[in-house]
Amino acid sequence: MAVSGAIVVGPDARGRSVAIADGRVVAVAPAGAARLPCADGAIEPGAVCAHTHLYSGLARYGTPPVKPAPANFVEILQKVWWRLDRALDAESLAAAARDYVARALLAGTTTLVDHHESPNLIEGSLAILAEACETLGVRALICYGATERNFGRDEARRGLAECGRLAASPLVRGLVGLHASFTVSDETAREAGECARALGTVVHVHVAEDRADVDDARRRGYAGPFERLTALGALPPGSILAHGVHLSREQVRRAAEARCWFVHNPRSNEGNRVGYAAALSATERAALGTDGWEADMAEEEAALERLARENGDAGVDGRLAGGLALAAERFGARAEPLAPGALGDLVVRRDGAVRHVVVGGRIVVENGALTTGDYDAIAARARAEAARLWARMAAI
Repeated sequence: MAVSGAIVVGPDARGRSVAIADGRVVAVAPAGAARLPCADGAIEPGAVCAHTHLYSGLARYGTPPVKPAPANFVEILQKVWWRLDRALDAESLAAAARDYVARALLAGTTTLVDHHESPNLIEGSLAILAEACETLGVRALICYGATERNFGRDEARRGLAECGRLAASPLVRGLVGLHASFTVSDETAREAGECARALGTVVHVHVAEDRADVDDARRRGYAGPFERLTALGALPPGSILAHGVHLSREQVRRAAEARCWFVHNPRSNEGNRVGYAAALSATERAALGTDGWEADMAEEEAALERLARENGDAGVDGRLAGGLALAAERFGARAEPLAPGALGDLVVRRDGAVRHVVVGGRIVVENGALTTGDYDAIAARARAEAARLWARMAAI
């Protein structure tokens, strides 16, 4: 897939034009560049969903009810998500990823930072995700979340090896994943950091999403999961820490000083009843994610603003901008969006609605419709695969 075509988007209603060549914004468009007029719209940077789970893309088609209902966060994992990820096969994973990516693009989200797990489909799983992202045209950072919760150390080694197999492309880059501190041994955490440094990338991990993660780290002799992962060398500079709900402001400051990123996932945290990540206001290195919820970042930002008001948190401005800076860091681009040298990803909105989406200079949504795939067919396939997935979950 080529993303090297040149295009000029605009001028928009404010007179702004953006030129893109070789996937980046340029000061002057090459001769013969394509044109995408938008005189009745407004050009904006594409949104970044800084933490999500593409494998959960079929959940919107109705996950079966759990009886009795989970009593706490760990039971939600055990009874819902850890059963779902064990039931995934290649077909259901591909359908989930394509449906999630398509809906993200239609919502104006141009970058997804994914954290993946499918214990019975480890080898080759990231290639399935990468193909969905590249075909439909979303920018993505992808990893496999190594864990020992099903099959022990062998499962973790295979997960880390899968991270190393992903080939970089103009749109897709690899990270190294850990599920969470409480599901891995010291050996696995240490190996994740070593793997990330060898690959020239960073670690993406859930940290202190629930109190159980903190309690586990303390039982192991550490002040918390951040301290444990740091002591084991599992957090190279630039690593991505999802959630941070049960961290103190001092812990957040120390992580930021170590050049880690935090990702706030307000709708998920509220839905899972794990609390509100108030301490993240102690750093500017915070972005916004959805943790597998729909990657409509306008909806996520509205939820963040509502929950911030309810929790007396005045420090949440700039989380969407944080996602843009995180993505630019990992792709080696200029952090200032829409400036020369920035990633060539943008959205044109008219009256607030997404009209056009461009990723790396490629038009992926035009006049509100996906151009890189048949969305109705993608959704139909997702519904069919969801039914198969629920049947397999019932047997686990």
